[in-house]
Amino acid sequence: MYAEERHWTILEQARKNGRVDVAVLASQFEITTETVRRDLTALERRGELRRVHGGAIPMERMGFEPGVSARESVMIAEKTRIAKAALELVPEEGAILLDAGTTVARLAQILPVDRELTVVTHSLTTAFALGGRGNITLMLVGGRLRGRTLAAVDSWALHALNDIYVDVAFMATNGLSLERGLTTPDTAEAMVKRAAIAAARRTIVLADHTKVGNDHFARFGELAEVDTLITDEGVDSQVAEEIRRAGTQVVTA
Repeated sequence: MYAEERHWTILEQARKNGRVDVAVLASQFEITTETVRRDLTALERRGELRRVHGGAIPMERMGFEPGVSARESVMIAEKTRIAKAALELVPEEGAILLDAGTTVARLAQILPVDRELTVVTHSLTTAFALGGRGNITLMLVGGRLRGRTLAAVDSWALHALNDIYVDVAFMATNGLSLERGLTTPDTAEAMVKRAAIAAARRTIVLADHTKVGNDHFARFGELAEVDTLITDEGVDSQVAEEIRRAGTQVVTA
């Protein structure tokens, strides 16, 4: 088995089981524990795992929140497919809100040039992507810039969002579950996300399958508030069906 194939298998096992163990992986792949540790180190450098004593834990299951650069480098194909599927739900004209998140940022990058849209965002990444677009009226929400996500937070952002109403909010989330709804590690970020949902007629969540079934510290929305979840084919089919039965449309890209 090639190293990249092994890395993919290790990552899938970590996400399925919550962690992986060095000794177990060495026995499974019939390789040395030193090789396993090198594999885990490589995955950690890519922002996909965090090394712990005796093994590793998938990044999305930890309280630790990776920065934008680390998140941009993982699940690239899945995020691209999700963004393309979301493009089908962008209105021909009107106002939309783009949340801070790497998958939502990919949607911003592929917004068509033939639609006259007002785009509201508190994401610096999205603002840079859309700032020079002639067909886009960009409304940048200000506030304290949170370095880890490059998103504006706190009271300035809340005041701006309380005074607007958009057709669709395209939201990101760190976690989504039937029990806890939409969650994120940071309370300031959660407040802005909650205000964004309240400012929209429809809410569409873009989240790859590693976010589904995970819970984080701060809740910012109920599943009942989500009109559509767009995820990838890696999502657990039973969980996806349970989300559908709860009233949220699920689209797999």
